[in-house]
Amino acid sequence: MRNTPTKIELLAPARNYETAIDAINHGADAVYIGAPRFGARQAAGNSVEDIARLVEYAHIFGVKIYVTLNTILYNDELAEVEALIAQLYDAGVDALIVQDMGITRMNIPPIALHASTQMDNRTPEKVDFLYRAGFEQVVLARELSLREIEDIHKAVPAARLEAFVHGALCVSYSGRCYASQHCFGRSANRGACAQFCRLAFDLVDSEERVVVKNKHLLSLKDMNRSDSLERMLDAGVVSFKIEGRLKENSYVKNVTAYYRERLDEIFSRRKEFVRSSYGVTRPQFVPAPEKSFSRGFTHYFLEGRGEDIASFDTPKSLGEKMGTVTKVFRNYILVSDGRSFANGDGACFVDRSGKLQGFRVNRVEGDRLFPLTMPDVHQGAQIYRNLSVAFENEVTRSATPRRLLLDILFDVTDTGFSLTATDESGVSVTVEAENEKAFARTPQRANLLAQLSKWGNTPFEISEAKVAFDEDYFIPSSLVADMRRRACELLLNAHREGYEREQRKVAEEGLVWGEKSLDYTANVANSLARDFYASCGVKDVMPAYELNAPVEVPVMYCKHCIKYSLGWCSKSGDRHPYKEPFFLVAGDGRRFRLSFDCKNCMMKVVSE
Repeated sequence: MRNTPTKIELLAPARNYETAIDAINHGADAVYIGAPRFGARQAAGNSVEDIARLVEYAHIFGVKIYVTLNTILYNDELAEVEALIAQLYDAGVDALIVQDMGITRMNIPPIALHASTQMDNRTPEKVDFLYRAGFEQVVLARELSLREIEDIHKAVPAARLEAFVHGALCVSYSGRCYASQHCFGRSANRGACAQFCRLAFDLVDSEERVVVKNKHLLSLKDMNRSDSLERMLDAGVVSFKIEGRLKENSYVKNVTAYYRERLDEIFSRRKEFVRSSYGVTRPQFVPAPEKSFSRGFTHYFLEGRGEDIASFDTPKSLGEKMGTVTKVFRNYILVSDGRSFANGDGACFVDRSGKLQGFRVNRVEGDRLFPLTMPDVHQGAQIYRNLSVAFENEVTRSATPRRLLLDILFDVTDTGFSLTATDESGVSVTVEAENEKAFARTPQRANLLAQLSKWGNTPFEISEAKVAFDEDYFIPSSLVADMRRRACELLLNAHREGYEREQRKVAEEGLVWGEKSLDYTANVANSLARDFYASCGVKDVMPAYELNAPVEVPVMYCKHCIKYSLGWCSKSGDRHPYKEPFFLVAGDGRRFRLSFDCKNCMMKVVSE
């Protein structure tokens, strides 16, 4: 018996309704979007009404809509969240991405729950626990290697594994970062991260010797795993997630279209995988992720530790590498071995002091760049383009609609004619019209086929149209148009009424958490979450950091290691001339001790 292909989804971000529509029209199989409140990006909230409109459009193509409710919740918010979930269910939302286990104790509809990466999902034991607690889809920690993902999949094969493939990286394990709350009273677990990790720091040793001066030591490059998708599929990933719920539309269009192309190429060779939605998308540009915002790219730890993952010089966008400065003149720069700039492009470089500097290209003559204002650039500097005006205009103008492919069969009946329309998802409808079968004086087939193919501004597009008879009957164009219209209405109704949402998996009884106590990193901030863990055998639960901040504890848990980045890995026996412990010193003078757990390959940033 032939195995059923595994459905794979490309999951795109959306900050609002318009961005979500662009994501769908550029190839997303699913979209995640923020609710009015309680999402991990406070600046990306959306009304329930807009989400309902989005659901109606998405479900035509089998595209799923996931709503983020992935903050920790306080007691006085529980009733509001419970009511909001009911509204989102009524709006047709497919699943909620959540962090707070208190939601599992609420009186809510049977909406599917996905375990946010904020739950710190790194081990087979954790994923197994979440699956048995009712989460069918689990968003894995970004730090996992292919081997670790594969081990989780083998241990919990029924759980759907979601993994990030592109976008900005948090330096701390998600859900275990308290630096923003500690320094600024803005909780990352409450959607208000102040991006502490993008700040500049001095690194000093215990004798106050400066090791590194004014560098972005916690800032990472952006993830790009586009050349590892097939290996991730083989490891067990079924949902490929693009980060970026605060990104502009052009970013979402470009990156979504790029990953759509990459996945479709794999599916064309690997028939055991299929996309999880339907519809043709045709971007009006050539997708190129290096032309959108990026701090440089990294696979992160997908292949284990090894590559350079940090962006110490700047937390800002570098863009695409264009060439090298060979000579600097009074009013222009000579760039060789590079690609062509265009008038109006944005360019940048790292100056001699290690700072990112930018300029606007006013005019281009061959390999000569004439800046609008001459920068203090030096010979040998690498030049990057962080804004391609031509590409940005192409992407912005791209308004390609998504279309379901249709096969049409036009036939005769006893009293007239019938039109059967079957779209690529398998939905089929038939409409009939009474009409006299009078013979025409001239051939009609070509005109009839042309009329059958006119689906205009609808979600449908003809793949093939057939006429099932040879006679040249006279068939008024108005009759065919009316049959098309009625078929379109029936198809749309069939998609709306026939769409089946996943229902929440019932949690198993007798769940047991592996520990008898939980510290502040469990992020328990309400009574329902405490009740959940108590029912799993936990006797002692420390309040969330946001409720009662402990002193001199790690405010970040990082796979990224500054010592490793500087070439001083303790596991490799590398030495340095400084006296530990090391400290990060922020611009305002605050100090953070670095603790290195080399056995577990983890660096902790400890509040002082």
